[in-house]
Amino acid sequence: MAMMAKMRSLAPAFILTVGVLFVLFMIISDSNVLEVLGGGAGRSNIIGSVNGSNITYQEFQAEVDQQIENQKKQTGVDLDEAQVEQLRNQVWDAMVTQKIIAGLIDKYGITVSDQEVRDIILGDNPPEFLKRNFVDSLGNFNRQLYEQALFDPRNKEALIQAEELVRQSRLTQKLQSMLLASVTVGEDQVKRRYLDQNMNIEVEYALLDLSLIPDSVIKITDEDLKAYYDKNLNNYRIEPQRKLKFVLFKNVPSAEDSQIVFNNLNNVKKSIESGDTLGFEQLVKIYSEKPFSKDTLTVQQLTPQVVSAFNKATAGTILGPFATPQGYVLYNYLGTVNSKDVYAKVSHILINQFGSDEKNLEEANKIYAQLISGADFVKMAKEYSKDPGSAINGGDLGYFGKGMMVKEFEDASFNGKIGEVQKPLKTNYGYHIIKVIDRTNKKYIVEQIVNQVKQSASSRDQNLNAANDFTYLAKKNDFDQEANLMKYNVQETPLFTENTVSIPSIGPNERLVKFAFSNSVNTISDPFKVPNGYVVVKIIESTNERIKPFDELKAQLKPIVLREGKFERLKVMADDLYKKINGDLNKVSTINPKITVQQTGNFTPASSIPNIGRDYGFIDAAMTLPLDKVSAPVRGARGYYLIKVTKRTPFNLAEFNEKSPAIRNMLLQEKRNYFLNQWIVDIKKNAKIVDDRYKFFGQ
Repeated sequence: MAMMAKMRSLAPAFILTVGVLFVLFMIISDSNVLEVLGGGAGRSNIIGSVNGSNITYQEFQAEVDQQIENQKKQTGVDLDEAQVEQLRNQVWDAMVTQKIIAGLIDKYGITVSDQEVRDIILGDNPPEFLKRNFVDSLGNFNRQLYEQALFDPRNKEALIQAEELVRQSRLTQKLQSMLLASVTVGEDQVKRRYLDQNMNIEVEYALLDLSLIPDSVIKITDEDLKAYYDKNLNNYRIEPQRKLKFVLFKNVPSAEDSQIVFNNLNNVKKSIESGDTLGFEQLVKIYSEKPFSKDTLTVQQLTPQVVSAFNKATAGTILGPFATPQGYVLYNYLGTVNSKDVYAKVSHILINQFGSDEKNLEEANKIYAQLISGADFVKMAKEYSKDPGSAINGGDLGYFGKGMMVKEFEDASFNGKIGEVQKPLKTNYGYHIIKVIDRTNKKYIVEQIVNQVKQSASSRDQNLNAANDFTYLAKKNDFDQEANLMKYNVQETPLFTENTVSIPSIGPNERLVKFAFSNSVNTISDPFKVPNGYVVVKIIESTNERIKPFDELKAQLKPIVLREGKFERLKVMADDLYKKINGDLNKVSTINPKITVQQTGNFTPASSIPNIGRDYGFIDAAMTLPLDKVSAPVRGARGYYLIKVTKRTPFNLAEFNEKSPAIRNMLLQEKRNYFLNQWIVDIKKNAKIVDDRYKFFGQ
């Protein structure tokens, strides 16, 4: 650092404006310099390690907090627990990668001198994070102002941090350059990409489709299937698998959480009724989670309870709080307007369960007779209706507009007499007994204070405590027995492998996957955190790596072997046809009327072939075959082709030489990106990573 210290000692005595100093400080702060320096955290509270290099809780949480703040600045919305957990995983992954890279830099003895750092900062093109706030609206870089800020003594600490950031960035660049030194692009690869994009081809062809060979012609024996199975054993290798039984403790708001939201809005209502001088619009800005607006709502957008309250209220009344799908809502009811749209509220009983149309009608008529004799519609709907969505609500379908039901049902709903039970009506679904409850064209003008009901930290703790209690009892006694006693729903996952990212039916949790593959059958876990709550699992099945048995695969193998048998037969047919046409593709239909000659139209090797699609056998042949000469049979995805290339753009050497540098760079970048991504995956697999985050944040 001697060179940089000397550079700082040459700083002039003039002082920049406070604004410029602040800008430079913020530029460097935004660059996460502290992350590069390791956060300055102590050695206590170790949250994990990578190849023996510790990561502390302090440095990890500092970066998580910074990322949470960045997200809030971008969206203006607080992150929920699931989003915070996802962000923790992203930060952890980044820190693990950073630690591995730092270790490799040390291992390979990669260094960056003070002079290199100085040349980068004072070079013709300084780092963007330092440069960007010294660029005017026209894109001109103010070099003088930039250097004044660098040499100002008051920026000494910020400059030290900037130097370290540049040093770490350059170290990573050198490591990357070393890794990518072996990644090259051959001339043949450049030429193939050029041809894929620039060669225009037109082809006449005859397709001998697999459908020309009837299934019945191919006789497949068990010996044929076994021979194919033995030849392709690696395709039927099954990795070790696990299966879990689990109880999910969902993170949902409790009755207490709901009551708190209700009480808060009810207090707002009381303050309005007691003469609060603030207008409703101001109260919306203070208390609502949705911005202020004056809305005109249809009956479809409101709950039945709210519609009923509006119909009884006078304009200017504060109503609620009401439970709605959006949360609790306090309404300022401002009146109604008429709409051209009419909405009907209907209850019905659907009968379709008695086996035949005649029997269904007979039973529907019996129910109808009971209803017009005074039977309770709601009770009858709950007992007899086979529409599960409405039966539970006594047949109530709520309000709906025209165009939402089948025509027969719609006509009865919008033309029938309100309050009258109608005779059974037939639709494609069965017989309906319909009762029109209401029809309206009203729209309600309202202002709203909306508060979502969210799970509180206390409720989450109670949920975790319930999971812990179940774990204790399940381990002490019996998993299923305790779940049954406590009326918990026990579910099962399908079998899954160790490289599973998200466990089916449960969700992503890397530690839970590791638990499943590190323990034996009947082991019961402590609670694990998953996206929608906590799970307690029991390992109920464990399989080692194996080859799937032939007997289990016979049905699956048969169509594959059948297809290969058809290809063999088709090849004989194609060879025979090729000889008979003697180079004249027009003779194909004469010899075999089931086969027609078709044209592709213009295509490039990189595009989809009209009427064929992406058939690589066809494309490769079309790129290399002599012009105007019928090919020998070419195997494609759908069968065998006889191909005649009628047009193909000649190779343009001058154009190729002009475009090849850009193509080479593009290919090189693609290969480098792929190499680096795969390299990171591989080094993480081989690294010794200890992840103890669960000790601080739960499983």
